[in-house]
This record gives sequence, C-alpha cells and structure tokens, in this order.
Amino acid sequence: MYPLTSVSRRAAAPAAMKTHRRINWSQQLTAYLFLAPAILAFAAFAWWPILNSVVMSFQNVNLVDASQSTWVGFRNFERMVADPTFAASWRNSFEFAALSVVIGFFVPMVVAVLVNEMRIAKSFFRVVYFLPSVIPPLIALLVWRLIYSPQPGGLLNSAVVALGGSPQQWLQNAALVKPSILIIMTWSAFGSTMLIYLATLQDLPIELYEAAEIDGASPWDRLRYITIPYLRSTMLVLLIVQILGLVQIFIEPLVLTQGGPGQATMTPVFTLYRKGFLNGDFGLASAWSVLLMIVLGVISVIYLRVTARLSQD
Repeated sequence: MYPLTSVSRRAAAPAAMKTHRRINWSQQLTAYLFLAPAILAFAAFAWWPILNSVVMSFQNVNLVDASQSTWVGFRNFERMVADPTFAASWRNSFEFAALSVVIGFFVPMVVAVLVNEMRIAKSFFRVVYFLPSVIPPLIALLVWRLIYSPQPGGLLNSAVVALGGSPQQWLQNAALVKPSILIIMTWSAFGSTMLIYLATLQDLPIELYEAAEIDGASPWDRLRYITIPYLRSTMLVLLIVQILGLVQIFIEPLVLTQGGPGQATMTPVFTLYRKGFLNGDFGLASAWSVLLMIVLGVISVIYLRVTARLSQD
C-alpha cells in the first residue's frame, strides 16, 4: 500500500469525518434506555451522597429535621483543623504508608518471583498464598487479636517466651502497634498482589533468562537486570494503589485498637466514623469526608497519569 499524499489525506479526512458522524441514534437510544436504571442507581447511591456530604460540611446538621440545619460556612473545617486528632490521624496515615514500603511492599514481589521459578506444584502455591485474601476481614482480625493477645498464653507471646524472650504488648505498645497492624494487612492482601506480579512475570520472554544464563549471569544478576526492570511499571502502579488503601484504613483500628494506644492508630476514616456516628457531629464528619475525598482524588489523578504514561511507553 502506497503512503497517502497530502492531497489524498485532505480528501480522505472529510470522508472519515462523515463516516464518524453516521450514528444510528435508534440503537444509541436503546443502549441508553438499558443503561438508565444503572445510571439512576449510581447517581442516587453514589453521586447524591457525595454532593450531600459537601453541603453538610458547611452546615450545623440536624438529621431529625433538615429544616433546622443552619449554615456555618467554613466553621466545620476550622474545627477539623483545630482538632488534636487531625494532625495525629494524617501523621499516622503517612507513617503507615512509609512502614508499608519497608514491611509489606516487596513481600508479594519476592513471593511471586519464587513461585515463578518453581518447576512443580506452582498451582498449589498460588492457591495457598491466595487463601488469606478470601477470608472475611472481620474473622481474620478476630483471630489475629487472639494471636496478639498480651497474655503469656497468647500464641505469639508463647512463641516469644519459648525462644527466650519476654511477652510483648503488641497492640498496646505505641512502638509496636503500627508494625503489628501492617503485618496483618500484608498477610491478608499480599496473595492478590502476588498474583498480579505473577501474571506480569508470565509475559516475560523466557529467552531473556536463557540468554542471561548462557552469558554466565547469576540468579541475582537475572533478578537485578531482567526481573525487577520488567516489573518496575507494575510496582509503581501497585505502590500508588497501596497508598490509596492505607489512607482509608478503618476496620483494623476499629476491631483491634479503637484508635489507641493514645492516638497511635487514629486514621482519617476512623476519626470520621467517631465524629459522625459516635459523637453525632455530622457537619464535622462531613468536613472530614470532603478533605478525604480531595486527598484521594489527588492520589487517583496521580495514579491515572502514571498508568497513562506507562501505557504509552
């Protein structure tokens, strides 16, 4: 096929535009009619609560009689920033994010590489490592609470004593509670993340490893110069997704620590829950939700930009 000249391109452009404009509106109308129930449900149960939260963040809310709600401007946001739990909650979120990179970010990748190198029983280990992901979170946390029991008879403390150590206050010590919670989160979530890494490794051409072996590359060299560079884009995307999840930590503090010891595990979502559902201050809770929505929106935009750039590369 010969390349189009500039004249032929100009001639082809109107034809392409005319073809693009030929829309069968009867078929489009049918499609939108089928989509209408889902669109209405999404608007009613997603967008309307979001808009209502924004409105409530500027009000002194009365849920019994909405007509009694009064506008207070930015007063709820001023109270939010002045609250001692504000700085503690966001500081804890950033500390959770930093610790997650140290404790749990590389675990799924390492396990995926090891499983990918197996010649037998690979499917068995995929299932075994994925099983924690299908356990209901509440049940898993109740079991972990028993494991972290501060009593000498607690499972983890019994193991520590058997090794010659002393019992620890795993969930009652401010220095230990964040790593303890992150271990639970890593255990429960790394199976699905591991499968993502493993699926990516399945697309890695085996010829690269064979050529590296012929050149005398060690297993560490193959990992350093082939595997990790190939997984770099996946690692970046999963890191942003992990940060999105850590900003929204809620059920772990609720079940295990109630935000303690002190304010060591207070998080924005848990603080929002306490302000709204325990204290009944829905205007202040709405201000927290608006700020949280903005933060998550910024992180989501970063995520979309990163994924778009990686897809172009």
